[in-house]
Amino acid sequence: MSLIPDITELLARARADLRMGVPVVLTGEEGESVLAVAAETLSPARLADLRALGMPVIAVTGRRAETLKARAYDGDLARVLIPGFADLAWVQAVADPSDDLAQPMKGPLTTERQGSAALHRLAIGLTKSARLLPAAVVVAVADGRGFAVAHGLTCLDHARAAPHLGERSPLHEVAAARLPMEVSEAGRLHVFRPEDGGEEHYAVEIGRPDRDKPVLARLHSACFTGDLMGSLKCDCGPQLRGALAQMGEEGAGVLLYLNQEGRGIGLANKMRAYFLQDQGFDTVEANHRLGFEDDERDFRLGSDILKSLGFKAVRLLTNNPAKIAMMERTGIAVTERVPLKVGETAHNRGYLATKAAKSGHML
Repeated sequence: MSLIPDITELLARARADLRMGVPVVLTGEEGESVLAVAAETLSPARLADLRALGMPVIAVTGRRAETLKARAYDGDLARVLIPGFADLAWVQAVADPSDDLAQPMKGPLTTERQGSAALHRLAIGLTKSARLLPAAVVVAVADGRGFAVAHGLTCLDHARAAPHLGERSPLHEVAAARLPMEVSEAGRLHVFRPEDGGEEHYAVEIGRPDRDKPVLARLHSACFTGDLMGSLKCDCGPQLRGALAQMGEEGAGVLLYLNQEGRGIGLANKMRAYFLQDQGFDTVEANHRLGFEDDERDFRLGSDILKSLGFKAVRLLTNNPAKIAMMERTGIAVTERVPLKVGETAHNRGYLATKAAKSGHML
């Protein structure tokens, strides 16, 4: 029956639940089931409820476990036992590195090594996709589906849900209109919406680019602080304006504005990373301490939009070799890399150096 939510819709519902602090039920093979809630949005009352059900653990990524000096027996994650004395502040301190330097000793922490971590891995993936800290409090329950029905909770089956977290959702153009701009009166804005209920992405078309020739293009990740507030901590704002200006000068181009704030971790986590940077960590180290990888973005979205608009080849405005490689892998020819070296300040010199040294940016 079409009225029943499919797995994409259930995942969207689960992300919304986790952001509000509502638990979700995850079911796996051989009848195993767990109740999972995001550590970031957990409340004292719900922590007590989880404890009443059994022995909860907090699942953190391998990156976060490395900072905590916790053994990650599962490789990419660790299942940290929550001791009986631990309160909500203890749980959230394990998930959030904000006070790591003030209180470096969180342990010793004991981690599980027996049994499957598949449902814990799914729980972490859900918190990541919800733009929350990648940490979840998890406790085993019997008859997961029955538990979900009895308590009005979203229930996800691992075999159906896990593959979708690693896939990008198909994008569809939902609106487009003429947009005169400072750099060109011949502007047009296209809005693309993913099927999974995620954030929309935009394509700004300058002039009337010839679809049969390589188009001057840029994949620009949203940066509220740089693009809107004029932040001096990054070079994003100058890159955005510089790319648009060059397209205006040439009379044609397309800028893809992808809503992947903070290298794909969201604005709140980006601000947490900035706080860590103020403590002396570089941008990559800050991401790792939060539990993220160096870069969580999916540049394939840009390729999808370009193909939808009818482009087959680009002259790519970028300093990032990962974007060039992605374009080539996904069938968009990169005939030329156009450097975009703008916006260096005393405040972001170290940030740019880290991008060059650790992420291979061609600066």
